[in-house]
Amino acid sequence: MADRIPSSAEIRRWRRYLADEQAEAAVYRDLAGRRTGEERDILLALAEAEGRHEQHWRTLLGDNVGAPRKGAVRTRFLGFLARRFGSVFVLALAQRAESRSPYEADVDATDAMAADERIHEEVVRGLAARGRKRLSGTFRAAVFGVNDGLVSNLALVLGIGATGVPASTVLFTGIAGLLAGALSMGAGEYVSVRSQRELLEASSPNPDTQSALPHLDLAANELTLVYRARGMSPEEAAQHAEDVLRSVAMATGSIGVTAGGAPATDVVDEHEAIGTGMSAALSSFCFFASGALLPVLPYLFGMQGIAAIIVAATLVGIALLGTGAVVGLLSGAPPFKRALRQLAIGFGAAGVTYFLGLLFGTELG
Repeated sequence: MADRIPSSAEIRRWRRYLADEQAEAAVYRDLAGRRTGEERDILLALAEAEGRHEQHWRTLLGDNVGAPRKGAVRTRFLGFLARRFGSVFVLALAQRAESRSPYEADVDATDAMAADERIHEEVVRGLAARGRKRLSGTFRAAVFGVNDGLVSNLALVLGIGATGVPASTVLFTGIAGLLAGALSMGAGEYVSVRSQRELLEASSPNPDTQSALPHLDLAANELTLVYRARGMSPEEAAQHAEDVLRSVAMATGSIGVTAGGAPATDVVDEHEAIGTGMSAALSSFCFFASGALLPVLPYLFGMQGIAAIIVAATLVGIALLGTGAVVGLLSGAPPFKRALRQLAIGFGAAGVTYFLGLLFGTELG
């Protein structure tokens, strides 16, 4: 760019890129400040990479750098969240921000910069995946619980309300639905998670089996059967069993080896991913109850008729949009589309029961 004078439009665009790079580097540094170990090092490396991109735009701008500018609103919002929370939500948002990089279509950005942004998206995706894994058990129960509460109790309240029964009947029906659904969700989630954990435990190697290793008949080598049962070929199983038995004398052998030969530590990760039965049950109960309460609120405050139905539907609609957006953010999908999908599903189910209530109300009347 030294052989020509950049246009005003180019200068504005470069300044915007410069401000965005500065803001993104600040986000990664803020996130790094709330972490330790490998995650901290990775985030600081990302901030350093953004600093290289920042220098590229400074070089192009030269004397036209001008006064410091603020980055894009979404980037500054990310920085605000990173400084105060540093959660997986911020990483999920950062992942989407990296995926929207304009560098591939900008002739003034280098191919290396465009490639960096692609890789940054995958790096942040990997960091976010760690947080998603830690959240997955309890979060799954929470999301399912609140959405079931919203949709099922809205459908119940609208269906009963459409029949023309007194508001008090609708209120007590909604409260009964709240309690019944919350207890059912909590109990069902507890049984589901406990059953899943018990299946994992049944498939996990028994550590006590290691005590039998020194006493195995080396000629028969029953250990070979263990590895064949886990998927190895007879030749691989024989070799692996021989290696394990050879290492017993040095106290390094372990029966708890997977079919691929790696230590059986992944089972622990699977247990962590599904969470505990009690935490999942409590999440389901509380979130179902909080979701199921919204359709009942208008009746609790004395509203009735069509006005109560409209308010209930509005409250639930806002909540459905919110939960859909949160799920979209955590999954790396477009939050607006997920929010609309959630709203459409919830209102579709409630609409069916409302019209059935109208039909039954007309026949009874």
